[in-house]
Amino acid sequence: MEFRRLGASGLKVPVLSFGAGTFAGKGPLFGAWGNTDADEARRLLDICLEAGLNLFDTADVYSDGASEEVLGEAIRGRRDKVLISTKTALPMGEGPNDAGSSRARLVKATEDALRRLGTDYIDLLQLHAFDAGTPVEEVLATLDALVRAGKVRYVGVSNFAGWQLMKSLALAERHGWPRYVAHQAYYSLVGRDYEWDLMPLAQDQGVGALVWSPLGWGRLTGKIRRGAPVPAGSRLNETADFGPPVPEERLYRVVDALDEIAAETGRTVPQIALNWLIARPTVASVIIGARNEAQLRDNLGAVGWHLTAEQMAKLDAASRVTPPYPHFPYHRQEGFARLNPPMV
Repeated sequence: MEFRRLGASGLKVPVLSFGAGTFAGKGPLFGAWGNTDADEARRLLDICLEAGLNLFDTADVYSDGASEEVLGEAIRGRRDKVLISTKTALPMGEGPNDAGSSRARLVKATEDALRRLGTDYIDLLQLHAFDAGTPVEEVLATLDALVRAGKVRYVGVSNFAGWQLMKSLALAERHGWPRYVAHQAYYSLVGRDYEWDLMPLAQDQGVGALVWSPLGWGRLTGKIRRGAPVPAGSRLNETADFGPPVPEERLYRVVDALDEIAAETGRTVPQIALNWLIARPTVASVIIGARNEAQLRDNLGAVGWHLTAEQMAKLDAASRVTPPYPHFPYHRQEGFARLNPPMV
């Protein structure tokens, strides 16, 4: 397993990490993801650790805290062998302080997460969404206090717009507060919006990408084909409305390219899609999920080899879309390209 520094920090993380959204699945969204119990979670963690994967990601909102509880059971007795990432900010109740990133909410949410996880520190605490109702200074000062108290070691964000992340980084620098070192963002062969603003920002500011839903909300599992219905058992049947939309023709164009490369390499479609992501700029770790051992072992097979330049180019071409202004590809014009060469 390859390890990379998480952004501009000294923390090294594996290029594949494990998402615990399938743990203790409850409700219409997480219930469709999976319902892994503590015993099965321990078995999945065993497999991950044997492969060198030691970063496990969860969130308080996953099954109303039950995912953190199951993960806490699975890491019991081996806390020193794992890195734990969790997220907070999304609503956990109907009360006025049950959502957001206020000082009151962040302190309580951190204490609750520590209790559910059965640990006294969180390796990486991420804000699950930007809270427009709380001053950024209040958020950062609270995170600074949590770091100084030893309850949190590194901080990051998830699903931020570029200006929201940059404003936070600038204020952290001005006041000497901890800077965000990670941005957990959606990125896949059928969802490349991350490349327009967030990737150049991450490169410039030293923010590592933790990629969620790298298989395009289940679309790149190898089970979806042109002209065929979505297979029974696919989470797309129940959760498609929750995830990022993808035009059908773009999806099938990408799947066709993946199928061609699978035939050339003997690798599976998910392995190829994950390997492509691992090679992209600013990506620190790609978060994989699995309902069972077979899925996990297949995903772990995405490391230890490389796509050729020609195969990468084929996937790039199949998945490319024209970005909106001001990201329209002016690099086709020599003057614009000299001033601002594209990253990918």
